[in-house]
Amino acid sequence: MKRIKEYKKLFEIEGNIELKTLKTKYRNLVKEWHPDKFQDEDKKLEAEEVSTKVIDGYHFLVSIAPETKEANLEAYKTTISEFQVADWHHKSMLLEVTFTDGNTYEYFGVNKILFGKFVNAKSMNNFGRRNIFNKFLYRKSKKATVSA
Repeated sequence: MKRIKEYKKLFEIEGNIELKTLKTKYRNLVKEWHPDKFQDEDKKLEAEEVSTKVIDGYHFLVSIAPETKEANLEAYKTTISEFQVADWHHKSMLLEVTFTDGNTYEYFGVNKILFGKFVNAKSMNNFGRRNIFNKFLYRKSKKATVSA
């Protein structure tokens, strides 16, 4: 959640994320902080850091935008209903779940108590569908790798 707030603040976004607005703000920030605009080495280094943060923030916010989630909803439903939980990691309030189809999703705001119940559930998939997968803000963090 801290990461979301930080990136929303960087892009001056309140409430829901609209892709059109985000793209406009992204372009303006990239122009403003492009390292080639600065002659001073210290300013150039600062601009490189800020521009990297802007690029990371843009990709992150696009991944959690309602329009992006809506576009990928069918694939997400297929993953959480037809595939098993293969691996999981929890740090702070972030739960990362990898499914047997190779897709990995991050769920924001999952506390330790709920994570403990998830790990100790008789069926992680059923518990996840009832209590996590459809209730928390999520984003796809890794796509399934295709092997030849």
